[in-house]
Amino acid sequence: MLSEPTYLPARMVAPAIAEHFKKHLCEAQGLEGVSLATAPDSTIIEAVIDIGFWASLRREEGHSPKVSLALLSPEQSEKPLIFGEKLRLTPQNLIKLAPAVEQPGIHLGVWPDGDDLMIWGTTHSIPSICFVLEVVEPGLLVIKHRRVDGFGKFVNIAVLQGDQIKVLDEVTMGVADCPVLLRSLAKMPLPTFMGDSFNILVQLAASMRVHGKGGLVAVVPVGTEKYRESVVHPIKYPVVPNYSAIPELMAQSETERNKLEWQEALLEAIDLIGGFTAVDGATIITEKYDLLAFGAKLTRAENSARVGQIVLSEPVAQSKATKMHPAQNGGTRHLAAAQFVYDQKDAIALVASQDGQFTVFAWSEDMQLVHAHRIDILLL
Repeated sequence: MLSEPTYLPARMVAPAIAEHFKKHLCEAQGLEGVSLATAPDSTIIEAVIDIGFWASLRREEGHSPKVSLALLSPEQSEKPLIFGEKLRLTPQNLIKLAPAVEQPGIHLGVWPDGDDLMIWGTTHSIPSICFVLEVVEPGLLVIKHRRVDGFGKFVNIAVLQGDQIKVLDEVTMGVADCPVLLRSLAKMPLPTFMGDSFNILVQLAASMRVHGKGGLVAVVPVGTEKYRESVVHPIKYPVVPNYSAIPELMAQSETERNKLEWQEALLEAIDLIGGFTAVDGATIITEKYDLLAFGAKLTRAENSARVGQIVLSEPVAQSKATKMHPAQNGGTRHLAAAQFVYDQKDAIALVASQDGQFTVFAWSEDMQLVHAHRIDILLL
């Protein structure tokens, strides 16, 4: 029998998570060539979250578990590794198995068996919109699912950290109470629903988080040199000619873009640019993803005022946008990004902090303010 969950946020968030999967699996029915997962029941979701949370707080030989749990049967996976004997889904079994499945892309397969939840083995392959619970660190859990097209970073649905619950607002990205911010949000590199399609700058943001050193990316319009007013010259590391692997790949035919080789090449190009963001200074790319320079020093444009206030939002349900001084939002990178967008109103900026925060900056024409949108919840 399933144990009574004792982690209260699991009970609070499970109905919303179940409704998310029911809705999107229903919408995906009938898509050709797409293998879909089974919609998980709220009770099952609650139990998996509860067990994952208590497992995250335990240690095995001094190490906290990092493990990914996928809700699917062995028949829904391609070439699964199946245990000779199933194991009950318990914190103890999770911490024992965690060292074997810490590598990215490996999931422990979990599925109901009678009145209990069992770990049946491991898999690299899961169907589209399959429930995944990732134990990131003690007390930090991420609920996500595989994209319909199966390409790129998984879609995050909710983040639980201790008693904090953050559920993604996939419709209005957390600014439903402020229509003018919806318009500035449209300038940012975020699809309306994070599961609709692969997004290059979201993937770049995920790549920037990997090196853990923080970084700043300035995204400027194609065919203009105006951004140079906000850069210290000479630029230490210009890229000549521009590195154009991403736009060249994106220009290929639909047939080529459906091939695994194309997808791998695109991810490699994104990761290459993501690596350069670890170099001190800003990485400058065009809105078409040409790499222009890295290690550049951003500065306030001549005759420009200092940015005095920004508005901060987050794509979390029931969150509220707030106005603040840019120094309250982060350190020198955040200040530089806010000033850059204030001076270069047709540009955007992306900032990764060493502590894992990630913020996108764009100019809000309606409010005449820099709009900072924190997207940590999308990237964990």
